[in-house]
Amino acid sequence: MTNTAVWHAASEADTIRLAALLASWAEPGALLSLDGDLGAGKTRFSQAFAQAIGVQGVVNSPTFTIIKEYEGERMPFYHMDVYRLSVEEADDLGLDEYFFGKGVTIVEWASLIRELLPDERLEVYIEHLGDEARRITLKGIGALYEGWCGQLAEMGADKA
Repeated sequence: MTNTAVWHAASEADTIRLAALLASWAEPGALLSLDGDLGAGKTRFSQAFAQAIGVQGVVNSPTFTIIKEYEGERMPFYHMDVYRLSVEEADDLGLDEYFFGKGVTIVEWASLIRELLPDERLEVYIEHLGDEARRITLKGIGALYEGWCGQLAEMGADKA
């Protein structure tokens, strides 16, 4: 069973608020798979999430380095961008060490390596609606993430 919620962000501040809320719920081993068109705001979402778990300094897209590790106040943050990888290349990187590690992981372009992702995760899809507006669809796979979507629905997010 999955649970889905839709967050309507009228501004960048609304997107940041969602990222911070999810970060407040995150525990070591949490995984957010992030997708959306180019320019939809995946990296901005990741930056806000990282800031909310206490990562200091600049968090930028790991497009060419694939994986960046940051120390947060609450836990490590693993930021991945798999846009330029094949499934085989990604599999060779040993991503499970991150997915099941001591930190929280966000994978940008995660749908490209879906078969390598853990069975339980929060799938986040960001749609650009013009200017700063975004529709963010969250699909919880597994009890923990279904709970997150349920909490978002109780807070007023739409159920998809």
